[in-house]
Amino acid sequence: MNRDQLARAIADASLLRGNFTLRSGRTSSYYLDKYLFSTRPEVLRELADLFAERIAGIERRTGRSITRLAGAELGGIPLVTAASLKTGLPCLFVRNAKKDYGTAKQLEGKLEKGDGVVLLEDVATTAGQALEAVNVLKDLGANVLGVIATIDRQEGAAENMKAAGVPFEALFTKADLGISE
Repeated sequence: MNRDQLARAIADASLLRGNFTLRSGRTSSYYLDKYLFSTRPEVLRELADLFAERIAGIERRTGRSITRLAGAELGGIPLVTAASLKTGLPCLFVRNAKKDYGTAKQLEGKLEKGDGVVLLEDVATTAGQALEAVNVLKDLGANVLGVIATIDRQEGAAENMKAAGVPFEALFTKADLGISE
């Protein structure tokens, strides 16, 4: 699949029309159901390739080694797993909250202080969940080198990440997917 074909496959699989309340609290006439594209192996395989290219680009631009990839619960987990398999980099899973049993951790996987980490995100609107995950990673000693979203809805995510001092990029924008309100 080329990039345009992948964009079409994502839109065809995940674009829903109607009235939706987003995680940010905003309402929208469309919704990108990440689970409808992230559960399809033919799409994940292609996304893994694109994530790997972007991860390599971050290393080139920053001159810093990326030693871990991270994904936030739940939508980021299949994405980070696919990218981990493609790049050979270990991955981390960031829970929305600390679990109250077992090890009572909010971060699953092994993180060493100073590890260079890139967070992979599914659909970014305002980047609220990504910023929460970045803060968890930083609090635990990670050097967060960037966030790569699969789709940027172009509703403030890039600006909010920039304001937080975290480099942000997206594989696709809503425009790339042919979406307008």
